[in-house]
Amino acid sequence: MQFTTALTALSNILAASMVASAMVVAVSDVSGATDDPANEREPPSWLVSHDAMMHWLATTDAELTFIGDPPNPLTPRSAQNTMVTYCASRTQNVCGGACTFYNGGATCLAAPGTNCLSATNNVGFCDRGGCGGSCNQLSSCGTRLDNGFCFTPGTQSIIVPPS
Repeated sequence: MQFTTALTALSNILAASMVASAMVVAVSDVSGATDDPANEREPPSWLVSHDAMMHWLATTDAELTFIGDPPNPLTPRSAQNTMVTYCASRTQNVCGGACTFYNGGATCLAAPGTNCLSATNNVGFCDRGGCGGSCNQLSSCGTRLDNGFCFTPGTQSIIVPPS
């Protein structure tokens, strides 16, 4: 009986040690220094990961309109398009209301009335239709919102570059 108790305690300590080691490895991998041949790392803070975008879509109560390819959380990383979500309303740090989700390649999206957006790649947002006028990049977002969104008042169109 005591041997079993001691063995159980030892296995619990070893398991905790392995979890702690795994956590240290995971934290060091975020910097990009990884042996993973795909070099998969966390996206820059101004981008939303594919998984985070899928989670937001699955849990939001926003009114969604879909453009482009249907979202598929099982798409291999190498085949992923740029995904952009852009919405008409902002309340405090939350973007929502009527939102449009685009999944596809390079294009100019008509986005009148957009007040906030998020994307899985760097996109441009412009104050005129046809991707003209004064344009800015998501990477230089001035006001960051929850869930990876950027406050983009006055946006009329969005430039999606090639992936």
